[in-house]
Amino acid sequence: MTKKDQLQKEKAGKNVIPEVFDVFACSRLDLRKVLKHLKTGEKGLADSEARRRLKEYGENVLVKEKKFNVPKELFSKFKSPLIVILFVAAAISAYFGQIMNAGIIFFMIISSALLDFFEEHSAGQAVKKLLETVKTTAIVMRAGKAREINVAQICPGDIIVFNSGDLVPADARIISAKDFFVNQSVLTGESMPSEKKEHLLTAGESLIELDNIVFAGTNVVSGSSYAVVINTGGRTEFGKIALSLARPEEKSEFEDGITHFGFFITKVVFFLVLLIFLLNAIFHHKILESFMFAVAVAVGVTPELLPMIMSITMARGAIKMAKKGAIVKKLSAIPSFGGMDILCTDKTGTLTEGKIALVKYVDSSGNNSEKVLEYAYLNSFHQTGIENPLDKAVTEYKKIDIGRFTKIDEIPFDFVRKRMSVVVQDAGVRLLITKGAPEEVFSCCSSFSYNDETYPFSKEERAKANKYYEELSADGYRVLGLAVKKVDLEKKIYEKDEEVNLEFRGFIAFLDPPKSGLKDVLVELENSGIEIKLITGDNEFVSQKICNEIRLPIKGLLLGHEVDKITDDALRQRVERTTIFARFSPEQKNRVILALRANKHIVGYMGDGINDAPSLKTADVGISVNNAVDVAKESADIVLVHKSLQVLRNGVLEGRKVFGNTMKYVLMGLSSNFGNMFSAAGAVIFLPFLPMLPVQILLNNFLYDISQLTIPTDNVDNDWVVKARRWDMKFIKDFMLFIGPISSIFDFSTFFLFFYVFKAPQGIFQTAWFLESLATQTLVIHIIRTKKIPFLQSRPSLPLVLSTFSIVAFAWLLPLTPIGEFFGFVALPPYMLLSIAGIVAVYLCLVGIGKRIFYKKHNL
Repeated sequence: MTKKDQLQKEKAGKNVIPEVFDVFACSRLDLRKVLKHLKTGEKGLADSEARRRLKEYGENVLVKEKKFNVPKELFSKFKSPLIVILFVAAAISAYFGQIMNAGIIFFMIISSALLDFFEEHSAGQAVKKLLETVKTTAIVMRAGKAREINVAQICPGDIIVFNSGDLVPADARIISAKDFFVNQSVLTGESMPSEKKEHLLTAGESLIELDNIVFAGTNVVSGSSYAVVINTGGRTEFGKIALSLARPEEKSEFEDGITHFGFFITKVVFFLVLLIFLLNAIFHHKILESFMFAVAVAVGVTPELLPMIMSITMARGAIKMAKKGAIVKKLSAIPSFGGMDILCTDKTGTLTEGKIALVKYVDSSGNNSEKVLEYAYLNSFHQTGIENPLDKAVTEYKKIDIGRFTKIDEIPFDFVRKRMSVVVQDAGVRLLITKGAPEEVFSCCSSFSYNDETYPFSKEERAKANKYYEELSADGYRVLGLAVKKVDLEKKIYEKDEEVNLEFRGFIAFLDPPKSGLKDVLVELENSGIEIKLITGDNEFVSQKICNEIRLPIKGLLLGHEVDKITDDALRQRVERTTIFARFSPEQKNRVILALRANKHIVGYMGDGINDAPSLKTADVGISVNNAVDVAKESADIVLVHKSLQVLRNGVLEGRKVFGNTMKYVLMGLSSNFGNMFSAAGAVIFLPFLPMLPVQILLNNFLYDISQLTIPTDNVDNDWVVKARRWDMKFIKDFMLFIGPISSIFDFSTFFLFFYVFKAPQGIFQTAWFLESLATQTLVIHIIRTKKIPFLQSRPSLPLVLSTFSIVAFAWLLPLTPIGEFFGFVALPPYMLLSIAGIVAVYLCLVGIGKRIFYKKHNL
């Protein structure tokens, strides 16, 4: 049956469970029909039938992700266009006997790829953790007898017996329940335990509303129940999440940027190689020499150390981020972390404390009442029924001296009355104190208290109290009503019929409160260019209340059932003007993230539950927290030591510094290299010899790359980290085409000076251009690394200063050594060295001026 057919039948009013059992349809079927459809009964399945069904449906295990293939993963590191170009150049060099050239290139390729592989190989696998979370046993009815079996052996139609503390191993429909509460926060995001009952539902648009269904992966808080299994393994809601985790991860925007950059470099390299080869062959008629020179220039213009620079930069960034409370599991996520402009987050524990707290104790008119608090404390302290977070919140709110009170009896909570009472005595006065659902407490009251005076609880007064209760609920509070009355001193046992003619005293209201200091952090995130969007399984009232408390502007609200009715294109429009996404399932969360990414946002998602795992993988950067469930931590790219937006912001700033240092290498390499190598192409037209030997170009490139290995240590200007940055190929091309020609013009001026003014022969010319080219390429990083005036307004790191100037010094001494002779260098006269020094100084000044002009019109 197709999904379309299923929807049509549901619309026609036919309650049909599809072949892959749908929990929504099952919740709306009469229990007898469910049991009949599953061909089972309250005594459970026979052993033979269970074995048959295990063969038909498979074991109750989640889908397994493919095993990590080390050779395949290692091979993937060599598939980038940059790496392919370098491999081709190295192979050609080796074929023509240029063993040293080939060795240099191979060393660069292997070392950068291995570093990248080993950094990422340590990351765990999410589905493996999912499987480990459900390795347990359960009690099922088989042939009328309760048996403890491995959960893998559970099949549709089995009857499961649940007790307090049990893990739910499969999706199941409730047959009977007594005081049965299930914690399903990791699946739905709802912070309060959910009461499960055997009744028939007539509607339900989200998992959180299906209170006659229990879900795999959740756990029983209290009570007991019988339930019939409707879905196992990968067909459970839990299993659908596992299936989504087994799919390939979406590429981040940064990874896409690297790929596009690689193809761009490929085009530039092919253009230069063809141009240089053709010009050299035409003007000098030396085919092999022309080809080797073209290959050397191709290597020179290719930023072959980019993978290594990125790996080192990101590894250093990961260490710094760890010190600030953010553990990086996937290095390529760091630039995306810095470039993030939208953060989607769950509510519980991120914006809130993750713990239910008592926040109001008021009379029927909304005035604070210490007496209401005392009565609530007595009731919660002395009750011995179902343990729940509301009673805990009352007793932990404030220590109240109740030593003078003696407990006499209690009337336990039940789901018909929806209230519970305790009877206490103090100095000859015996009180019955009742708390529960306000509408149920109202029905027991004949009077109310105001300013310690008692008045009749008329219809008008009840309406006023009910209106105030509805206002509290609309504000997102969980509300209980409180009432008291004096009772007979002689009775020993008190029954439900005592809960009449009570005096209504007021309300106690609860909330998972927002974290302290969050308002300031949100302002800092906003100033950093990051917009917060709340995606939660909780209801819209609580979500709006929290956003108002932390002063997060609400642009719009979208509910889970609404998103199912709109197209992807319409959703792309809605997400831009929506802040709160409430009552959302994992699949619906994914749609929001994909819509935001389709709108060219870099999206971060922060979550800690099983229900968050798919979204953590779909986002550009998945962020979890150290005390999250294992599935969430393993699906995340970055794990925070503390679930704090302040820790997250610190990590974002560090991520922006990493991206900043990566871009320094890209911009400097492309602009300077492109200019120099383009000059080499033009020089072959009017020079009777090559401007540099192929081996000299490779040496130049090798020394220059070594000088740049310290870029990851460099300081990053504050104005770079104040807002999100991202790959922008147009900006990179514009920068290359603007700054590159400055280098080329200078090179041609240098050629003219050396060849026509100084009449330099081949050896001196090639040595002079080698020194000038290396000095300009190496030292220009100090100009390009900042928008500001270098050294005065922006200081580079000490390692960068030492590496760049020491490489230049080494190169200038090289012609005076025997090694220099091996590379074809000759010693230069002092006047030429002074000329080169002057040329380098003027060049750096002009690039500085050009840079300031460029940044007035362009920005990344």
